Amino acid sequence: MPPRGPRVKAEKPRDARGTLTRTLRYMVDYRYLVLVLLVCTFASNVGNLLGPSFAGKAIGAAVGQGQVDFATVAHYAKWMLAAYLFSNIMSFLVNQGMMLMGRRVANRMRRDVFHKLMVLPVSYFDRNQAGDIISRVSYDIDVVTTSLSSDLVQIMTSVVTVVGSLLMMCIISPPMTLCLFVTVPLAVGFTRYMGKRTRPLYSQRSAAYGKMNGYVEEMFSGQKTILAYAYENDVCAEFSGINHEAADAYCAADTLGMTTGPTVNMINNLGLSLIGLLGAILYMFGLAGMEQISAFVLYSRKFSGPINEIANIINEIYSALAAAERIFALLDQPEETADLPGAQALTDVKGEVEARHVSFGYLPGRTVLHDLSLKAEPGQTIAIVGHTGAGKTTIINLLMRFYDVDSGEIRVDGKELHQLTRSSLRRAYAMVLQDTWVFRGTIFENIAYGKEGATREEVIAAAKAARIHDYIMQLPDGYDTIISEDGGNISKGQKQLLTIARAMLYDTQMLILDEATSNVDTNTEQKVQKAMQELMRGKTSFVIAHRLSTIQNADKILVMEHGDVMEQGTHAQLMAQKGVYYKLYASQFE
Repeated sequence: MPPRGPRVKAEKPRDARGTLTRTLRYMVDYRYLVLVLLVCTFASNVGNLLGPSFAGKAIGAAVGQGQVDFATVAHYAKWMLAAYLFSNIMSFLVNQGMMLMGRRVANRMRRDVFHKLMVLPVSYFDRNQAGDIISRVSYDIDVVTTSLSSDLVQIMTSVVTVVGSLLMMCIISPPMTLCLFVTVPLAVGFTRYMGKRTRPLYSQRSAAYGKMNGYVEEMFSGQKTILAYAYENDVCAEFSGINHEAADAYCAADTLGMTTGPTVNMINNLGLSLIGLLGAILYMFGLAGMEQISAFVLYSRKFSGPINEIANIINEIYSALAAAERIFALLDQPEETADLPGAQALTDVKGEVEARHVSFGYLPGRTVLHDLSLKAEPGQTIAIVGHTGAGKTTIINLLMRFYDVDSGEIRVDGKELHQLTRSSLRRAYAMVLQDTWVFRGTIFENIAYGKEGATREEVIAAAKAARIHDYIMQLPDGYDTIISEDGGNISKGQKQLLTIARAMLYDTQMLILDEATSNVDTNTEQKVQKAMQELMRGKTSFVIAHRLSTIQNADKILVMEHGDVMEQGTHAQLMAQKGVYYKLYASQFE
């Protein structure tokens, strides 16, 4: 197998503006909803901006002429209450609409990511941990869509409020508005400075969570092995270190990020103090009345409040951008190379397979297979044996075109693989792997997975051939029994037999069997071997085996060692040579 990549990915923000643009494109399909929400946002802010004006007039009526005009105060109080009530209703509608849009965007983004995963080459999954990929599909997309549904509303509201408040303050008192030219540049400059420092930290936080998720997924999948080797304390200690890294990354990002809000709030309070001082001076000289000063102070709070809120949520936005970059990094991964123009579908398969002087390496400069040549005539069984790491599975990867050869060529029925469509090539093989895979569903659905429209009779016949029918009939619901996720409610041997039955039902002319009986006991193996012989009859079969007793009847045996074919021939021929195969056989049966 190819080497896995490093567990920690040194991700840095590449283009925050470009990432934001790509994220917002997901909202294009909901542009009419966005337009309605913008109108509601504007209406909500109009109500919010009218409130201080009515409040200032009420205060003016209360202190004017030294006598309280209760009727006027009540009149403006009612209008102020109506304005704020209307504003809150519009704000509620905006929040509900954005949550609805956020869910739809999350659905579309997950669909895009999942569809992308289906067309990525096998090499991507060999290089990346499953937990890190899952983290992008779940955690990162949640972070992005949560920011879209909440932070975006806050920003839209804040922009309208800031602009409206500034306009009203300029109308009320231009001199007092000058105080804002001191505090606003300070707040904006500080926010931008902190943004540059926090963005890399949020990228590191996302990478740390991906690493942690990958480790957890890896350890959970190997839980029984951990318990068998009494390695629990070591695993816990290693997880503790990874968890500390994630916690430190989270703390480093949020500790620095959380200083932004209070600092901007302090700057805004400084501005409020300057406004109060200047307002008092203007009042002393009769240049401003209590109504104007009261309304201006309220508008200044309306003005500074959103700036403070933006400073607080800017960290969440940077966190969302870091998560979005990870998502788009996955979406930007190169897909499997497209079929060549004019590539033909492989039909009427005979099963003639030939490799000519094939060399291949998973990494540049590290060749795994050296000058491999072999030929399988239709209906022949080719067994591939050798020590771990000899290159046996690599041959299967090349036959299925999970990877392309570096040099040489592979032909099926006389046609070079690049002349054939990938889908038709892969459909021409049935596979039974050592790592069994079953999904949550009925036993019937799992066996019939590879054959669309399979009848119950066909499934039962395949199960009988795989020697698992009797076991299935002992289950409460027979073939309708639900297999739990990853087959947790059946044994590994039973899962192996299910995958063998699946391959038996799949009508192909070529088979790949990678340690297909590794998880069954000796007694069951003998029964399955007879079924496998029936399955392989008349079909070109490639069998990877460590138990040499299972491949003695193969038409040709390839003995692999360090990527080279050291010997090839029948069992009898290789035993007579008394070479590498003879030693392997002797080591198992001495």
